[in-house]
Amino acid sequence: MSWTPPPVAGRLTADAPLAPLVWFKSGGVAQWLFEPKDVDDLRGFLAQLPADVPVMALGLGSNLIVRDGGVPGVVVRLGKAFAKVERLDDLTLNCGGGASGILVSSTARDAGIAGLEFLRSIPGTVGGFVRMNGGAYGREVKNILVDCDVVTRDGQLATLPLSDLGYTYRHSDLAEGAIVVSARFRGQPGEAEAIQAEMDRISASREASQPLRSKTGGSTFKNPPGERAWELVDRAGCRGLTIGGAQVSEKHTNFLINTGNATSADIETLGDEVRRRVKAQSGVELEWEIKRVGKTL
Repeated sequence: MSWTPPPVAGRLTADAPLAPLVWFKSGGVAQWLFEPKDVDDLRGFLAQLPADVPVMALGLGSNLIVRDGGVPGVVVRLGKAFAKVERLDDLTLNCGGGASGILVSSTARDAGIAGLEFLRSIPGTVGGFVRMNGGAYGREVKNILVDCDVVTRDGQLATLPLSDLGYTYRHSDLAEGAIVVSARFRGQPGEAEAIQAEMDRISASREASQPLRSKTGGSTFKNPPGERAWELVDRAGCRGLTIGGAQVSEKHTNFLINTGNATSADIETLGDEVRRRVKAQSGVELEWEIKRVGKTL
């Protein structure tokens, strides 16, 4: 794929290592990594980019396996200019696509807005939450989203209401290459102390049950209807299962871990072996929740 990137106001890096930017700390390089200065910079770049060049957004890199052969085309990473969270009214926040769940939930607490506490527990950014209908602890983005601003692959800026996103469990109908640059979240009236107490409860629950100090990618598989993925994995005898440098977490069996020197191929192969064993043991076909991108070596 031979093409000359258009000029930008932000930062454009060729052959940019992605392993330092993702939680698993594995994988290859981005052909180009683009960190736009602002929305106009992003729009201008995409409008001039040849239509056959693939574009992918990267948030905090938590729910992602970057394959060892790297990612062709352009990886877009939204930086500080996209990480602001502002109060719009008594119950609504305007959140940049690069803002973290911790920042959103803390801002909501300070504004006396309840119902956004669950974002505290999702290790990602607003853009990722909106794209995949992120959720935890009985809540998901579709419960709080009013609308979102999206830059489409051809550089157009569109505001999409909740009803246009086609949300189902960990899925939206957002087009490939479309990048969420901001979103409006609405909660309910609440007291800061009670909101903080709920955030503390969620944090303690995560700390007790998840391998947060490890190089991991978060929940690996979607929960099948009426089932819990971790229980199916455990029943199939996969707790602690290892391939290369990758391991099924002993602490939470729906988490895979890079124990130190795992390749992305190790991690993905382990995930597929877990899926095979679960299918053989219970008949359930586990679906990946973690996104896998790029080329294998």
